[in-house]
Amino acid sequence: MFGWRRRAFSLIRSVEWKNGSVVHPFGCRQISRLERGKRAFLVDTLALVKSLEADGMPSKQAEAVTAALTHVLNETLETLAQTLVTESELQKVNMLQESNLSKFKVEVQGSQWHEMDKITAGLRLDLNLERSRIRDELAKQSAETTNLTNKLDREIHALRANLEAAKYDVIKYCIGTVVSISAMGLAIIRILL
Repeated sequence: MFGWRRRAFSLIRSVEWKNGSVVHPFGCRQISRLERGKRAFLVDTLALVKSLEADGMPSKQAEAVTAALTHVLNETLETLAQTLVTESELQKVNMLQESNLSKFKVEVQGSQWHEMDKITAGLRLDLNLERSRIRDELAKQSAETTNLTNKLDREIHALRANLEAAKYDVIKYCIGTVVSISAMGLAIIRILL
């Protein structure tokens, strides 16, 4: 009694997608694409009516069930086709996403270069500041070294002058001592002679 129902539902369930088209369970007709982008879902109604009549359903009832199933199937598949994206729309969206991705990559690379330039400029500034600090320290140390060298030179000159003065004093006292000893020696020789 319910054999025709199982047969009708098995017809609906056995619709398969192959290469973008729907194949009828009997394999005799395919769904074709119309020019306006709509799809015509073809069902072999005669074979369906005959199979329902073979299962014991009256002719009028089999035709009504077939018409209802065809209508429901067409409406369902049309709704499904409207909710799906066409290949051209998918390509447009894909191209849009690729262009957005390439723009994003360019922006990221630009911002990376900008950030790298900022970091490089900061490092250059730090290096220049460190160089100037080192130069200042070297100049300060050079000035201190020059001051110490000048001080040492003055002290050396002062010591040389003192040494020369002491030398002259020693020579003077030596000459004085020699003169006084020789004068005493002459005086002693005169007294003795």
